Amino acid sequence: MSFGMTRSSVKISLHFALCALAAVVAGAQDSATLEGTVHDAQGRPLSAATVYLHLKSTSEARTARTDPAGGYRFSGLRAGEYLLRADAGASGEAPARSVTLADRETKKVDLTIDYALFDEPNFIVAGVTDSVQRGGHGSDAVLRSSEALAKAAASLADGGAPTSGSAASRHHALAYAAENRGDALEAAREYQQAAELEPSEPNLFDWGTELLMHRAAEQATAVFARGHRLYPRSVRLLLALAAAWYARGNYERAAHGFFEACDLNPGDPVAYMFLAKVQAGEITQLPGYQERLRRFVELQPGNAWANYYYAVNLWRQRPEPGDAETVPRALELLEKAIRLDPTLALAYLEMGIVYSDRNDIVRAIAAYQKAIEVSPRLEEAHYRLGQAYGRTGQKEKARQELETYQQLSKMQQQEIERRRGEIRQFVFELRDTHPAAPPR
Repeated sequence: MSFGMTRSSVKISLHFALCALAAVVAGAQDSATLEGTVHDAQGRPLSAATVYLHLKSTSEARTARTDPAGGYRFSGLRAGEYLLRADAGASGEAPARSVTLADRETKKVDLTIDYALFDEPNFIVAGVTDSVQRGGHGSDAVLRSSEALAKAAASLADGGAPTSGSAASRHHALAYAAENRGDALEAAREYQQAAELEPSEPNLFDWGTELLMHRAAEQATAVFARGHRLYPRSVRLLLALAAAWYARGNYERAAHGFFEACDLNPGDPVAYMFLAKVQAGEITQLPGYQERLRRFVELQPGNAWANYYYAVNLWRQRPEPGDAETVPRALELLEKAIRLDPTLALAYLEMGIVYSDRNDIVRAIAAYQKAIEVSPRLEEAHYRLGQAYGRTGQKEKARQELETYQQLSKMQQQEIERRRGEIRQFVFELRDTHPAAPPR
């Protein structure tokens, strides 16, 4: 070979040349940039919104979070046709847009989240009707959790009427009085008058919770979404908004709301207690769910409920039944919860479930018995104790516990149906089709 080069050295040089050429070609293919801002209809930038970018020809997807100025940026993109959308959490999202990128192109695309498109309050309460349908989404467990979340949201109300002499305060006082005498229709109308005259945080919250408690989840969502936009630091408005989305079966937005509420004030246990009431697997199986329950324990180690809820989630989301790390950790948390609160019957029940799964029936029976001692009407404890007795051949005891379970279960279901039947649902009209105020 000339120039002192061997055959092997030529092959090596050619190999590196081809690699360099491939890198140049790849760089050209992945050289496009997409950037822009996310803002609302008034042009105000939206920080911490999530921007999603999907390449249509593949399953490739990327996400970015907007900065304080509402800006986002994707670089190193290949040429092609993309779908771009933005999500501002529980309040709304920008519809997907198609974007085409060429090699080495830098394109700027701004996204607008027009809250008017997302359930802006535009209705009046026209009347009430007797409840004939249970409503709600998902399984009975999910429905019960939805009702529990609505009740928990209502419990965050201040518990009184404003004392100022403004017209809004007078309407709020009338609403509070109507609510106390059981006139839900009048209360809803007066709360709406107060909130429209003065859209303060308390007025919007009370109006929304009145709607939510009467199964008007769609209208409650509109009210809470407006409140959240006006008062983004209000944890109770955000929790109520998440509860309303949950009642409507939109678990993605509900998860956004619950997670954001936990993050607003991480040291406050209220948001975590809401999160723990969630039963929909679409939320409980998200990584952010367990992450926040773990944080709850870390920030509130002396809170019995924090230890209990984290233990339950660890156990139910364990990677495999015999997981060597999860089981001892779950039992440790349950034991701590019981030490902190010996009356926490659910912790004894969950401990029995863990022991039963490990075939430690003797300990399982003791745990179930303790749960019943603390809370005799805890129906699941009777059911599981009956099963445990059956596994040990104690047939008479098993029969007695299962009979007690059936009786308690029937009584509880009757009570639930009675409460549901007492709720009178609102009938609404769009304001545009009924410009005049309803007759009083």
